[in-house]
Amino acid sequence: MQDLIPGVNQSGTHKHKSVRTSKRGSTQLRKTLFLIMSVLMKRAPDHDSVYCFIQKKRNEEKPFFVCMNAGANKFLLIYFARVREHLATL
Repeated sequence: MQDLIPGVNQSGTHKHKSVRTSKRGSTQLRKTLFLIMSVLMKRAPDHDSVYCFIQKKRNEEKPFFVCMNAGANKFLLIYFARVREHLATL
């Protein structure tokens, strides 16, 4: 399973205030997941668990990209769980 890797918050004794997402992993996957999360936020389905999770993070005043990355990770977990369920029924 492909995960989004968050950036490193500290190095030795230095603690960073702003941390970018690590660039390890597939750039195409990151772009696609960001596009999916953007569409999800625009459509705003209140019953969707990923949308509710992103809204919860936004209410906690987390930075925008932190919310989007966390939502993308949750989306991947749910997606692969559903794929595993489907494959188990075959």
